[in-house]
Amino acid sequence: MGEDKKPLLIKRYASRRLYNTETSDYVTLEDIAGFIRSGREVQIVDLKSGDDLTRQYLLQIIAEHESRGENVLPLNVLNDLVRAYTTQATSMVPQFLQTSFDMLREGQEKVMESMGGGMKMPGLEAMQAQQEAFMKAMTGGMGWPSGPAQSADDTRESAEGEELDDIKKQLAELQEKLSKLK
Repeated sequence: MGEDKKPLLIKRYASRRLYNTETSDYVTLEDIAGFIRSGREVQIVDLKSGDDLTRQYLLQIIAEHESRGENVLPLNVLNDLVRAYTTQATSMVPQFLQTSFDMLREGQEKVMESMGGGMKMPGLEAMQAQQEAFMKAMTGGMGWPSGPAQSADDTRESAEGEELDDIKKQLAELQEKLSKLK
């Protein structure tokens, strides 16, 4: 998504302050969330130990948004995630989440293409960045495709509608399989 391929390096000092190495200033979790929303990759490391703390901080950002009433994750999903950490399903959950978000992103891209190709929906990029941050937090940074596929062929609109229906069907099947794991 972002133009920069190299992640923005944030160093955490012993005082727990977060330091942006590009701008040489301290940043907050909200600043980091803004970088991610704008499409920038971030990596947060402990200055002393060199440990990668990115996952921990991304989860903290999500938790703070949820606690402020910016609920994206339904309670049943949160319950399923907690259960996944205590069951043998943990190996399947990241792959399921990755596939679900991939299908959601593809569906969004197809809708946007059918609405006029390059037309941008307000907030879509921010939503996609939030989804990417969530997926990276949940999957430990496993591969995530970036950027929408461009298509200018108008004759594909009906095929895209069928593909969107197929994606919805696949998502429903995946959700059903996950609910059976309970």
